[in-house]
Amino acid sequence: MTGMMPSVQVVFPRHVLCVLGEGLDLDLLARIARETPGVDFDPADAASAADPRMARAFRASLTNATFEDADWDAVERHDTVAYLLSEPVRRAAAADVAARMLALVARLFEAGATAVKNESSGLTHGRARWLELASTAAEGNPDRRIVALYRAWVKRPIQHDHLVYSCGLHLLGVPDVEVAGGTVDDVPAMDAFAGYLLLERPALYSGDTFRAEPGAKRWTVEHRADDRYPGDDFFHNPFGIWRLSPWGAASR
Repeated sequence: MTGMMPSVQVVFPRHVLCVLGEGLDLDLLARIARETPGVDFDPADAASAADPRMARAFRASLTNATFEDADWDAVERHDTVAYLLSEPVRRAAAADVAARMLALVARLFEAGATAVKNESSGLTHGRARWLELASTAAEGNPDRRIVALYRAWVKRPIQHDHLVYSCGLHLLGVPDVEVAGGTVDDVPAMDAFAGYLLLERPALYSGDTFRAEPGAKRWTVEHRADDRYPGDDFFHNPFGIWRLSPWGAASR
């Protein structure tokens, strides 16, 4: 046939929670999943046995930021591993899905989970930090909620190949952010731009400029497709990436 456009398959992001426990009740997890809209849990994907890969996997997920000794003990002593998945994340509903999944994390700890990480951004927190973020997100203040969701789900800074970048903003329905030639000193600017995307939902175009506040460093923004991760990778951002480059610098 002629005149037909090729089909394009869009893979929407999903939160994938890896849940550890010691003697964790999988039947209780299944009930919690049924009671949480949009959440899938397949007991066949769970294991009532320790997974020796977990210590390394959690160490790669920024555990040094908020893990305490008790959190490390929980990872080392786990004997149950389970996975819970959110519904596919559409842009318009992303914040609500993210809030629902964060509330789910708190409920999982109440049900006996001892450690949780998000496979879709490669990020984890210690138990106390998870519960703090969930409590803040549940307060009802929309600005504080979006900041809590950003802190809960977005991994940054990641440094590679002369870039500092984030992973996880696809779970909130916006492009990820990277800084050309950046260092950890540029993380506040990256956070400010991400907050601008999440709170203001601006209409931006490549070549526009941004500064965190009057008198602050000015950046030129450029939108790119996410070619860092394959389209079917949990880390892939179908909404793309915003690159920040110092204003006036040549495009790299």
